[in-house]
Amino acid sequence: MTDTICAIATATGGAIGIVRVSGPDAMSITSGIFSKDLTSARPNTIHYGHIIDKTSNLKPQTSNLIDEVLVSIFRAPHSYTGEDAVEISCHGSRYILQRVLDALCAAGARLAQPGEFTKRAFLAGKMDLSQAEAVADLIASENASQHRLALSQLRGGITTRLHQLRDQLLRLTSLMELELDFSDQDVEFADRSELFTLIGALDKHISLLISSFREGNAIKEGVPVAILGAPNVGKSTLLNALLGDDRAIVSDIQGTTRDTVEDTVTIGGRLFRFIDTAGLRHTSDTVEQMGIERSLRAAERARIILLVTEPGVPYPDFTPRADQCVIRILNKSEHFQAINGLGIDALKEQLLQTTGDEQSSTVISNARHKEALELALGDLRRATDALHQGISTDLVSEDLRLCLQHLGEITGGTITSDEVLQNIFSHFCVGK
Repeated sequence: MTDTICAIATATGGAIGIVRVSGPDAMSITSGIFSKDLTSARPNTIHYGHIIDKTSNLKPQTSNLIDEVLVSIFRAPHSYTGEDAVEISCHGSRYILQRVLDALCAAGARLAQPGEFTKRAFLAGKMDLSQAEAVADLIASENASQHRLALSQLRGGITTRLHQLRDQLLRLTSLMELELDFSDQDVEFADRSELFTLIGALDKHISLLISSFREGNAIKEGVPVAILGAPNVGKSTLLNALLGDDRAIVSDIQGTTRDTVEDTVTIGGRLFRFIDTAGLRHTSDTVEQMGIERSLRAAERARIILLVTEPGVPYPDFTPRADQCVIRILNKSEHFQAINGLGIDALKEQLLQTTGDEQSSTVISNARHKEALELALGDLRRATDALHQGISTDLVSEDLRLCLQHLGEITGGTITSDEVLQNIFSHFCVGK
């Protein structure tokens, strides 16, 4: 039987703190330290009382009393974890929270591992793996775009899309398997033209999901924006103005910035990752040249290039990729002066318009999901090639089964290794 776990579920420092308990003995263990018996308490009820350290030899009127609290009752399967669960709302003192934990452990619970509550929710079928991972993203969200993306995934945006793909693929695989059962009769149950049409549609949908990772990753990590230009045209000043902080060193001496300086800021609910780079010029200084090479590599990774110059200085010779947006900035002019903020608000608005504020309906932001989709696409394309070449149905069927398996790994339908699950949930915070 699953043991009973406990953990602090809120950040310390607030007026109120919550200790979460989950497992088959959650009610009896909590009753052991509470002033009331909760074993027969009705679900979805809240009970006022006191947490008492019953293992202490101190007098009841002194330190045996830990805190006055509210205890919320959740009965299986209608709880976050799918188990009997209790949430103890007490005062937010670190000392009080720790004493409540100590009392629970003394009464028979154990401290939860990182992500163990959500892991139990997944194992109980309360959510699939992609939704469980979205819980961590939701907790970590720091702006509107990240929050919107995590909430969409938590509500099953990816799950719904993948189930549609898997249903189509299962139908296709079933027809192929049926042919294998009647292979001695040389019967085709799956119309080949229909198979090619269906596989082509699946290929397109999976490819779109893979390509959406760029957008999803930009939402989570920040849209990469490289600031390029000759030395002393105000690149570092522009970075500081965009960040609202003196993040980069500003100097009249050419070649001051010899490495990339990187930081993020939220603009209009969207995260941007700005990269200040070394000034682009011909130089015999080995260290400065290394900085320039790093600048060019940063420009290759960027989605947006801010090409900066000043009156009388030509823009640097830079050829962007077809998918890169270049914004030219004439600094130290009557319309734009980074040093006093002139034109910065207009630039921020242009950045938002360039990236767009609305994301597509289904976006993936998890590298594990992207890898699984790429493997599934490879399986699907091998199946397509095999069909074109007239290769045996059993080999085609095997590729389709592998495709199904890799799609299932995203939602957790085919993951049985506890090691894999532990690796995923170990990155969660304790108490969730």
